[in-house]
Amino acid sequence: MRYVIAFFLPWLSLLLQGKILSGIVCLLLQITLIGWIPAFIWAVTSLNRMYADRRTQDIIAAIKQGNNNL
Repeated sequence: MRYVIAFFLPWLSLLLQGKILSGIVCLLLQITLIGWIPAFIWAVTSLNRMYADRRTQDIIAAIKQGNNNL
């Protein structure tokens, strides 16, 4: 669902991630037709980075939990 939002409304995708200033800049970029493509790419890469950070935090938590069990 977030990728659909990133496709149609890249600025909203950034705002939902808590990146307010980036969302505003992305909105200004999306206003132009040519700027819509970079705004979309920016929103998708930001989503991918967010999901990668979540996976990394999950792995770190699992490693810490595994070390506590030893």
